[in-house]
Amino acid sequence: MDQPQRIPFVTTVLEDAPGPIVAVSDYMRAVPDQISHWVTGEWHSLGTDGFGFADTRPAARRYFNVDAQSIVVATLQALAKRGEVKPETVREAFDRFRINDPTAVRDVKQEGGEVG
Repeated sequence: MDQPQRIPFVTTVLEDAPGPIVAVSDYMRAVPDQISHWVTGEWHSLGTDGFGFADTRPAARRYFNVDAQSIVVATLQALAKRGEVKPETVREAFDRFRINDPTAVRDVKQEGGEVG
């Protein structure tokens, strides 16, 4: 006897998502990509596919483009690709947040850096 096909929870939750889906991990992109084949919408994943490129977590997140500002720019890029925002908007955000500048996160508080 055939069992009815069960729809994965993530499919049900995201099936009516209106925009691109951007999944972000402090680990390798392979982590969020594990659920990508159950997502019917436009999928984009960001992750830290490597190590040893920065001295602080904020700098590493900027390097791998998984910090808040980089996520904004990646989302704008996905929307621009769909024609929902102007490409200039992506460039303006990229420049404003200094995405290619590792020193732009110099003043971001380092988690776990406090003693006592």
